[in-house]
Amino acid sequence: MKYNFLGNTGVLVSEICFGTMTFGGSEEGIWGNIGRVQQDEVNQMMKTVVDAGINFVDTANVYSYGKSEQLLGQSIIDLGLNRNNLVIATKVRGRMSPDVNDVGLSRFNIFQSVDASLTRLQLDHIDLLYVHGADLFTPIEETVRALNDIVSTGKVRYIAICNWPAWMVMKALGIAEKHSWNKFVGLQYYYSVAGRDIEREIVPLAQDQNLAIMPWSPLAGGFLSGKYTRNNQSVNDARREKFDFPPVNKEKAYDIIDVLSDISKAHSVSVAQVSLAWVRQQKGITSTIIGAKNIDQLNDNLKSTTIQLSVDELKRIDEISALPKEYPGWMVERQMSDRLVK
Repeated sequence: MKYNFLGNTGVLVSEICFGTMTFGGSEEGIWGNIGRVQQDEVNQMMKTVVDAGINFVDTANVYSYGKSEQLLGQSIIDLGLNRNNLVIATKVRGRMSPDVNDVGLSRFNIFQSVDASLTRLQLDHIDLLYVHGADLFTPIEETVRALNDIVSTGKVRYIAICNWPAWMVMKALGIAEKHSWNKFVGLQYYYSVAGRDIEREIVPLAQDQNLAIMPWSPLAGGFLSGKYTRNNQSVNDARREKFDFPPVNKEKAYDIIDVLSDISKAHSVSVAQVSLAWVRQQKGITSTIIGAKNIDQLNDNLKSTTIQLSVDELKRIDEISALPKEYPGWMVERQMSDRLVK
């Protein structure tokens, strides 16, 4: 297992982050469609990832409405893991109850949410707290100040962002800079070979500001697992059959899968492993988040760290999955042609 620095910090995290969104789901509702992993198998998975050298574990308060955090916290105790060897991340923003204030990025909810997460995790601090998405009703300055203050309490070590537009990220960083508050150290965004949107604005932002990038759903919600092909567009018991997310241009994705399949055969590995290897080898990526519904899936995904795609293989994948040119990107590229050294 390789380790990378978490943005502009001295903390090293494994190049694979173990995501726990599959923990705890019941038979009804969205979380049951994503996964129903319970304590015994949670413990088995956690032992497997720690033995593989993974020190970075990701959860969220909203995953199964707190059950994921509970199961993760209990597994650390059950397995006797050294908490100081783990970097635990969780999130705040999602609705946790019908109460009008049990949602969002207000100071009120951030402080209460952190306390609730710590109780469920049975921990005294969170290593990395993400804001799980935008809250357009709360001023960004209120959110950034509350996050700075929660770090000052010692309950949170670092802060990061999920799913914000690039302009909001830069506004938040500017506010933090102005007031000498704690800044965000990383970004968790959807990124897969079938969903490369963050390459337009988020990746350049991260590189400019020295922010870590932690891709979520690198298999596009299972669409790049190898189960789906143009000739097999429906898969029994697959998550996408009931929860078709994140959005994918499926016709384009089938073309991508054809190339991934050829490369996977050349390496004698699964399509999923090639998909994960592609994400891991992209510029600016710090730690790729993988999840699993069972131990077999987990073991298969972990093997992706042993794959090193060649320059030619990366080129084939890049060409078939390339984003269409958009303005002003194509104009910047055109006008910069007169600055190239010949």
